Amino acid sequence: MRSIRPLLMAASAVAALTLTATACGPSEENAGDKPSAPASLNPADKIKIPEDLKERLKEHGIDVDKWRNGEWKNWDRDKWLREAKDFVNPIIEDLWDPDRMREAERPDKPVEEEDISGDKGVTDPTPVPVRARAVDAKYHANAPESGKVFFDGPEGSMVCSATVVKDPAHPGKSNMVWTAGHCVHKGKQGGWYRNIAFVPSYNDSALPTSDLEKATREQIAPYGVWWADWVKTSDQWISQGASTGGAGAPYDFAVIRVTPEKGASGKSLEETVGSALPVEFNAPAVPKIKSLTATGYPAAPPFDGQKMFQCQDKPGRLSLKAEQPTMYRIGCSMTGGSSGGGWVAQGADGKPALVSNTSIGPSTAGWLAGPRFGPEAKAVFDEVSKKYAGH
Repeated sequence: MRSIRPLLMAASAVAALTLTATACGPSEENAGDKPSAPASLNPADKIKIPEDLKERLKEHGIDVDKWRNGEWKNWDRDKWLREAKDFVNPIIEDLWDPDRMREAERPDKPVEEEDISGDKGVTDPTPVPVRARAVDAKYHANAPESGKVFFDGPEGSMVCSATVVKDPAHPGKSNMVWTAGHCVHKGKQGGWYRNIAFVPSYNDSALPTSDLEKATREQIAPYGVWWADWVKTSDQWISQGASTGGAGAPYDFAVIRVTPEKGASGKSLEETVGSALPVEFNAPAVPKIKSLTATGYPAAPPFDGQKMFQCQDKPGRLSLKAEQPTMYRIGCSMTGGSSGGGWVAQGADGKPALVSNTSIGPSTAGWLAGPRFGPEAKAVFDEVSKKYAGH
């Protein structure tokens, strides 16, 4: 099984590798061992660090001025903040420029499907592959809640998919986004990723890749770039999550609270995109779901991460460990980059609801699996919602 996890190879090495992940990877400009900001960026002028963040950085022994001038690229273990309470993400304006967004992609080390043999839980037969269907442009008219998450890790710039979700604390004015845990935190072997930002309706007009090289930021990100104020993932992902093999996958989900990069416009993310999905935390069992639709931006071949795709299938069950929740599994040909993308089914009220997100799949790219949302997912969601209930 491959992880739908951050892409970890330099672009120059892509041709010699099997690309199997459905999450993320370094851009060509960041093909070295550490990511770098665009040459035009003046961190001293462009970075915004609220006073409370300055204090938290200092508490972790991080010099604010050094962070302002590129210290965020220091991935030493003692500087890579890991614990749930340690997340920091100061805005760096224009860091995610069109080139940097376009070039974030993801190869990964394959893990064969046989690695799941011997599991004691209930696992249904491997689903028949379903060919991913291109979403019609404009994406805002057909999947307005969907978009891409961009972030930096030790290996470079990476990308996942994500969904705008409703916030009960702010009806009609949500600033909350749902994605996979491995799109925000390395898991057992690392800490929080940095410069996490969400772009709704990325490449809304489905421009071909050749045209994107000359596209403006407004064409690529017509509804703006929204930076993470706060991120929460499961304790299980932080303690167990692994880049390959499915460890922690039943708890591979995360909630991001975002704010617009260019300052307060008076409108929330939900108001800006015009839609948000409710999250179903009493997600129905497999026999009760007639169909699931998974949405994402697959980046590994034969895709290139620049366009939105969907797979629709009746789910089956995948159990990685008998003592952990059973996951949903569908046939789907989406590859790296689709991680974190939303899985939508009919909710208890008969309307579309988010019931899962893309987490893992095999090296052959024939299926995807995602966690079934339950009490752990609700606890993550509630903590973020309550944290900003008074804002």
